[in-house]
Amino acid sequence: MQRLRELSRLVEAVYDELDHTFGAYQRKTGLACRSGCGSCCNNPEIDATPLEMLPLALNLYDQGRAEQVLEELEQYSGFACFHYVRHSLDGIQGQCGVYQQRPALCRMFGAAGVSSKTGGTRLSVCRTIKQDHNEKYQQTLISMLSEPPPRMATGKERVRQLDFELGKQDLPINQALKYALERVLFIAYYSGDERSDRVA
Repeated sequence: MQRLRELSRLVEAVYDELDHTFGAYQRKTGLACRSGCGSCCNNPEIDATPLEMLPLALNLYDQGRAEQVLEELEQYSGFACFHYVRHSLDGIQGQCGVYQQRPALCRMFGAAGVSSKTGGTRLSVCRTIKQDHNEKYQQTLISMLSEPPPRMATGKERVRQLDFELGKQDLPINQALKYALERVLFIAYYSGDERSDRVA
């Protein structure tokens, strides 16, 4: 169990770097998210590795909620992230219910660099941000050669390289959390570190 905790701390350290790097770029360019917008969180195609979900899985375990959340995930039939809290019927307004433990993609999305078809870097910006800040978006496109955006693939790789087994495969976000919870509960059981939900 100690190894998982150490690994989680390493993941969180990378998350701090990603928050700083991508946050600084988005503030500098003025390409910031609209307050209260959760449109990207409502996307059914959000992927993460089990490694990215490890800090959340351990947090839930420490709260005595790991088994409960695992059961809820197994019964969950929704298509969006299990922890997305909707504030509108269409799901566009909302917020993350586990913001501090959100995975890498959620920390980088909004305005970032992605690979172009020619192998270079192109700017990927959320549609809502483009609508809200179209002039700043155009200015950022012009300045890309001198000030390239941080690349999402680089951020993902920074996390992935911490542990090959848990970081090798991207899964739908809810499946990635399920895998991480199962790993935490399995290791806890066999290490004698059982913290059942009765303790919470």
